[in-house]
Amino acid sequence: MAEKKKEPSSIAVDEKSGVTRREVIKLGAGAAITAAVVGLDSPVLAESSQTTAPLFFTKEEFALVDELTELIIPADDHSPGARAAQVADYIDFRLSESFDEQPKIRWREGLRLVEQLSKEMHGKSFLEASQEQRIALLARIAQNELKPVKPEELFFRELKGRTANAYYSSKIGIHTEMEYKGNTYLKEFVGYDAT
Repeated sequence: MAEKKKEPSSIAVDEKSGVTRREVIKLGAGAAITAAVVGLDSPVLAESSQTTAPLFFTKEEFALVDELTELIIPADDHSPGARAAQVADYIDFRLSESFDEQPKIRWREGLRLVEQLSKEMHGKSFLEASQEQRIALLARIAQNELKPVKPEELFFRELKGRTANAYYSSKIGIHTEMEYKGNTYLKEFVGYDAT
């Protein structure tokens, strides 16, 4: 078995502190665990993304979302990534049940922008591009993440937010990645000697 190569998207965000992209997303998602546990029994999450037809996305759009989310939260030595947690399925399900048309329009337009940008940067569609080219495109649309201005930057913020929410509300995100063990009984409260 070949040794698993570490994906560039999981490299340290800040080389001085050694904080990885995954750790930053984990910290941001930690507060949402309690509310997210309610969604664990979703019928969409119980099925594999490879055996069900998308509910909102076209098959091409779904494949693109699946790859984008996996690049944001890739599998590593500690836990599976967004694909194993069926993040694209969850996003697809949530968009399909939305009464508001704006999120649907935003996603369709965002995915169209990703495809357009990929053709401009690499002369091919996103899924035909190499891993390095895909990461370069993702880095480009993420460069102004804190103050997005361009439509593709605004879409990246939406994509990343929904990816983190879906991943860290999945069983894989909560139990494997964050190693949440559930409520535990405290046998003794040691206290603190203030003297």
